Amino acid sequence: MTAQPPSMAFEPGQTRDAGRLQRYGTALAETLEHWLEQEREQVPLWLPVGLGIGIAAWFVLPDPMAWAAFCCVMLAAALLGVFLPEGGRIRRIVVAAGLLGCAGCLIVWGKARLAGTAPIARAAFVEVEGEVDAVEPLPAQAMTRLMLRPTGREDLPRKIRVNVMDKDWPTDVTAGSTVKFRVRLMPPAPPAVPGAYDFAQRAYFLGIGATGRALPPISVTKPAPSNLPPIRQRLSSHIQAQVLGGPGAIAATLATGDRGAISESDADAMRRSGLAHLLSISGLHVTALIGAVIFLIFRVLALSRRAALRWPLMLIAAGGGAVAGIAYTLMTGADVPTVRSCVASLLVLGALALGREAITLRLIAAGAVFVLLLWPESLVGPSFQMSFAAVVSIVALAEHPRFRALTHARDEPWPMRLVRHVIVLFLTGIAVELVLAPIALFHFHQAGMLGSLANLVAIPLTTFVVMPFEALALILDGVGAAFGLSLGTPAWWVVDHALRLLLWVAHGVAAQPYAVQLLPAFGAGAFRLVVGGGLWSLLWRTHWRWLGIAPIVIGCALMLMTTPPDLLVTGDGRHLAVRTANGGMAVLRERAGDYVRDTLSESAGFGGELGAVTSLRQARCSDDLCAVTLTSGGRDWRVLATRSRNLVDVPVLAKECAAADIVVSERWLPRQCVPRWLKIDQAMLQRTGGVAVSLRDQTVRTVRAAGDAHPWIVHAPQSYQKGSRISAAPSNSTPNSGA
Repeated sequence: MTAQPPSMAFEPGQTRDAGRLQRYGTALAETLEHWLEQEREQVPLWLPVGLGIGIAAWFVLPDPMAWAAFCCVMLAAALLGVFLPEGGRIRRIVVAAGLLGCAGCLIVWGKARLAGTAPIARAAFVEVEGEVDAVEPLPAQAMTRLMLRPTGREDLPRKIRVNVMDKDWPTDVTAGSTVKFRVRLMPPAPPAVPGAYDFAQRAYFLGIGATGRALPPISVTKPAPSNLPPIRQRLSSHIQAQVLGGPGAIAATLATGDRGAISESDADAMRRSGLAHLLSISGLHVTALIGAVIFLIFRVLALSRRAALRWPLMLIAAGGGAVAGIAYTLMTGADVPTVRSCVASLLVLGALALGREAITLRLIAAGAVFVLLLWPESLVGPSFQMSFAAVVSIVALAEHPRFRALTHARDEPWPMRLVRHVIVLFLTGIAVELVLAPIALFHFHQAGMLGSLANLVAIPLTTFVVMPFEALALILDGVGAAFGLSLGTPAWWVVDHALRLLLWVAHGVAAQPYAVQLLPAFGAGAFRLVVGGGLWSLLWRTHWRWLGIAPIVIGCALMLMTTPPDLLVTGDGRHLAVRTANGGMAVLRERAGDYVRDTLSESAGFGGELGAVTSLRQARCSDDLCAVTLTSGGRDWRVLATRSRNLVDVPVLAKECAAADIVVSERWLPRQCVPRWLKIDQAMLQRTGGVAVSLRDQTVRTVRAAGDAHPWIVHAPQSYQKGSRISAAPSNSTPNSGA
């Protein structure tokens, strides 16, 4: 009897398993194809999402090798998709997703290489002569901000931003002037602590390579061709002359986007009450302007019988509205929300002119693609995320059958109609607040809880009273200027009192104890889960969209479970905040400025007043060193921090370090300084940036990961690592930590 090869004994079972897998695969593919066929109208909405994934990957991955690897993986996925069965939506979606992901990464990578400006390597005092690009008055801060293009200095960036105090400001400086002064230039500031605002990243794409404060005297070496300020600045000054104080600052913002005159108290009240969106020129303002222009043009032309019978009045009025929208966008600075709103409005006007349905999610997707192609870096900023999230939530809610039934026009008494409109506005506000809360918590570590109630008053007041009467006042002032009259005074009176009511609502809501929910800075993973789940739930229409609830719930749970840091250290090592036994926070340097205090408080999710470490009972401080004992996780932790630039004897410092669990210093510490756990000095901070430490679970969060090679990050040159007045051997010092 001939023996069979061992492998043949398993052939029938293997064949059955292979057949079973093939049947499962075929059934799964058919199920997906059937589902995608049901969602065929929604599939194009994922076009900006695919592009955004590639852009986000460039920001998340650390260096060019990782970026190139991501592009290769995306292209490989697209190539594999080509071999899927033809004619199916799965094949087209896989190919498109791979190409879009690769394209998004390449677009932002290319813009970073071509349009970005590298920051200066270190702070320096220099004498600068350059042409003024823009002048931005900041009356609330008693200073003026200049955008300057240095001339004759190849060692300086092509554009720098300089603040000039009002007491040093020469009155004859306008855009186009050439000025000369001394200034201390610094690289644009990176996040001070984990979760803080990254100005360095934004400045890189804006072309700003350095910032600083000008030192007097400031001389004008060449006056501008025209001494007239830009129209935006002139318009803002005129409005603030007609409406004084806080209402005037808000009125100027609504018309020109110039927020420099808004006081900190008013700005904080608008943020806490959920009304800060009114200060950003976006859909509300652009739509109101375009709608008013269309209404006026249509009504005026309709007075002519010949025009009404023979001319396409709606098309002409829409064209006038489009021109007004573009002009308004350019005048207010063309920020991302304004550009997005302008593009969306133009698409709406085009749809109306073609007789198509105007307000759809496809319209929003087209606007998002437009913005991402031109400004891909805006994807990671709160402006893009909040503006598009709000609009998507509103349109998705408006497309829901039950909401459509609620908003459908019907024959009913006017009180019922008013109540129904209030309910619609309230439900819309709730939807927007729910969608924006995770974004606000991620970027600002706080979210308004009562914004939907405040907006019930604020939005109608702004849309139907403030903006129409402000536009009327400006028109009347323009007509009256020809006759030497102030015709707009009555309209300005209405604007003034309406904005006083708006600020009263903002301050009243902001003063409520539950107006704002604070959270400490949390990881990006939780935020990505919420965003992914939200997109899945909002963009699909079949019952499968409810699968997005799971990642939303998980992400929100992770946010709420975030442990507040016990120790925060800024990126320069100068400022330290610790959590006290009673839940408060205390800072090392009592003279820390408001900006530093606000940054530390927000990152820690703390809403109270910051105390002083030196006043704590468990602290022992001298002029040079400060030791404080913190209790967390059932044990005591001893933290040692340096307070001055004075020379400390190495044996004394080594003894204090050995008795401490954590040592923090703005200097380079010698190798003899060996704490029990963590050593946070310049050697570590220059690699990681600011640090947040949780003692309970012994975790350390840093601003940036090791090896981050994004072009806006400043890596200190070796020569800058010398000269420490406290370090015995700075060139060989290394952090002794498990971070």
